[in-house]
Amino acid sequence: MFGIGVPELILILIIGLVVFGPGKLPEVGRAVGKSIREFKKATTAVSEELDAAPEKSRREAKAETKTEEKAEAGAEAK
Repeated sequence: MFGIGVPELILILIIGLVVFGPGKLPEVGRAVGKSIREFKKATTAVSEELDAAPEKSRREAKAETKTEEKAEAGAEAK
């Protein structure tokens, strides 16, 4: 995905140990994992909403056309 191999991952973990210490590292890992999970949920929700938007537009346009046709038919009948 990002081109991160085993050596790079080990280097990141070592830097994390130095910066946060062994006690805080699991907490930081959980927080990062939770953030990534929430981000994925949000992007999935936005993607689904965008996929559904054209469908909604078509349904709304169809309903609007039917309403206009009924109004025109009612005006012609008078």
